[in-house]
Amino acid sequence: MALSKKRKTEVLTQYETWLKEGKAVVLTEYTGLNMPAIDLLRSKVREAGGEFHVIKNTLGKRAFEAAGLEVPEEYFVGSTAMGVAFEDAPGLAKAIADFAKESDFVKIKGGFLGTEHMTGDQVKVMADLPPLPVVRAQLLGVLSSPATKLARLLAEPGRQLAQVIKAHADQAEAAA
Repeated sequence: MALSKKRKTEVLTQYETWLKEGKAVVLTEYTGLNMPAIDLLRSKVREAGGEFHVIKNTLGKRAFEAAGLEVPEEYFVGSTAMGVAFEDAPGLAKAIADFAKESDFVKIKGGFLGTEHMTGDQVKVMADLPPLPVVRAQLLGVLSSPATKLARLLAEPGRQLAQVIKAHADQAEAAA
C-alpha cells in the first residue's frame, strides 16, 4: 500500500526519533513470520525495555542517513524490522536472539550500539552479556568487597579475644 507524502514524513520522523532516543538498534529480517509471532516478539522486546517495529526499507535507509549512521545496503533488502533499546541494549539483543533461535523466520542482519556498527554476529555476542541489573550487582560486589574485607580484618582481633575469654569462662565453670 502506497503511503502519502504526509504519512511518509510522519513515519520518517518517528524512525529518526527512535534512532536518537535509542541506546541500541538491531535490524532483523522476518520473512515468513505471522502476526501472532511478531506480537510475541514485540512483547519479549517490550519486557527488555525496547520496541520492535516493521519498517519500510527506503524510509529506514533515509532515517539512518539522517542520523549519521552508515548502514550496509544489504540490511535494507527484503523484509526489515527494527528493534530499539531504550534501556538495556544487551536485553534487547538477547530477546531478539533468543526468538531467532526458536524461529527459522527471524534473522539478525546487524545493528548499532550507540553510533558503533555491529554485525549480526556481534549482536549475538552482545546477547550473551548478562542483563543490566546483574552487571550492576556484580559491579557493586566488586566495589564493596574491599570494604567488607577491611571490616572483617578489623573485627577479627576482638572476636579472637572474646573466644579466649569464653574458653577461660567455660574452663572455670567446668572446674567448679
